[in-house]
Amino acid sequence: MLQIPSRGATKACMKMVGDSYIGSSDEVVIAISFFPLNIIYRRSRVFFLTCLFHVVCAPLYKVTLLDFFLADQFTSQGVALRSFVFYICYYDWGDIQHRQSTCSSSKIFKTITFIVPVIPFWFRFLQWLGRLFEEKDTLQAYNLSKYLLTIVAICLRTSYSLNNGMTWKVLCWVFSICTEMFSIYWDLVIDWGLVQRHSENRSLRDKLIIPHRSVYFAAMVVDALLRFAWLQTILNLNVPFLHKQSIITIAASLEIIRRGIWNFFR
Repeated sequence: MLQIPSRGATKACMKMVGDSYIGSSDEVVIAISFFPLNIIYRRSRVFFLTCLFHVVCAPLYKVTLLDFFLADQFTSQGVALRSFVFYICYYDWGDIQHRQSTCSSSKIFKTITFIVPVIPFWFRFLQWLGRLFEEKDTLQAYNLSKYLLTIVAICLRTSYSLNNGMTWKVLCWVFSICTEMFSIYWDLVIDWGLVQRHSENRSLRDKLIIPHRSVYFAAMVVDALLRFAWLQTILNLNVPFLHKQSIITIAASLEIIRRGIWNFFR
């Protein structure tokens, strides 16, 4: 006699299939990236992996435009990297069927949570350190201090998210505000070349890609506002119809949008 599985068993089976699909999809992407045969855009994959290798091995290689441009993209993926670590912990160490995990109580996971978001900024720090020794330009030292300050701010934010103490909160506020103000200045003045006093276009720069100057002013305001998307990690904003992790996801998405705007005007 044919036995029809219960609805609960069917849901459990479908979830297990979905979980295995999620894990296998990541493995497929990684496998394709390192696939040696001359198919599936091999030249582009080799080019990407070469740039990635230069980023990881900084400052052993001379930093080119493509290398630091790729590293800059990774600096906007801090939440994604941290989520990827949690994904590995949850699906490898947790009880998937009951949606339980011991990640939050694991000292190893907490340590990795500290390290992973800092890695992209550490790579940028090493890149600018190499350029400082090569070019002997004091501008590189200022950028080094920016990334060092950012690393400290990220560590303090992580500490505050784990401990929620008033001391951590104050330190987090101070270093985060200093970091973001420094970063906004660097975005607008150094990277975009805007806010020039003697420019043909007032408060902008001589050569404009877009003829409408209002677009540049709007981009400056948007960049400054999106730079402070991290406020949700300190203010602990509670939206009734959104989960806390959903708010973090929205903030991470805003940072990716800001990075896209930065890429265009850079």
